[in-house]
Amino acid sequence: QLQLVESGGGLVQPGGSLRLSCAASGLRLDIYSIGWFRQAPGKEREGVSCISSSGGSTNYADSVKGRFTISRDNAKNTVYLQMNSLKPEDTAIYYCAIKGGCGSNLRLSSWGQGTQVTVSS
Repeated sequence: QLQLVESGGGLVQPGGSLRLSCAASGLRLDIYSIGWFRQAPGKEREGVSCISSSGGSTNYADSVKGRFTISRDNAKNTVYLQMNSLKPEDTAIYYCAIKGGCGSNLRLSSWGQGTQVTVSS
């Protein structure tokens, strides 16, 4: 049962902001790369961002560059996704997962419940 827990989603107006959190108890996250993914209605799940174990390297999908920021606080065993300037097309269920490096599509944790982000007027 290697599963992470997402939180922080909600309903926000276009242009607004949300901060998502990814956490796990009984599991060290500081030795893993962590990725954020999302699945919008009627679409396939896609990668959004990834952060290396140390936090020294990050990457982003083109659709969110300049608006989203991934970070981690290893002392709190938590990874964050700060989402600014949100658009309706950002509406999706957001998931986090352990990755076998940010340059790999290997996933080492199961999908959790995710957290719903809805951007609407």
